[in-house]
Amino acid sequence: MKIRKWAFVPVVLLAVALAGCAANEQQQRAGTGALLGAGAGALAGQALGRDTKSTLAGAAGGAILGGVIGSATTPRRQGQEFCRYRAADGSIYTAPCDERY
Repeated sequence: MKIRKWAFVPVVLLAVALAGCAANEQQQRAGTGALLGAGAGALAGQALGRDTKSTLAGAAGGAILGGVIGSATTPRRQGQEFCRYRAADGSIYTAPCDERY
């Protein structure tokens, strides 16, 4: 099975779109870490294997590792967590998280 050179572009665009939907700092850091890890992993996979399969494997591994590290390195706040909410007029604001989350 031959993988096309640009087959990963829709996956990257979807990851970027989903990372923008993060509600709290931990989710934002995990998304950013996954994106950075995927980029670094893809570069490492290409450098080591010099083929598309190695690049995709490196990107997948880097995304998983980057997401875990980003999530784990989120600073813990004392007290209440804050979340991002969207008001009826479309503006985004930060407030203490609802107890449902």
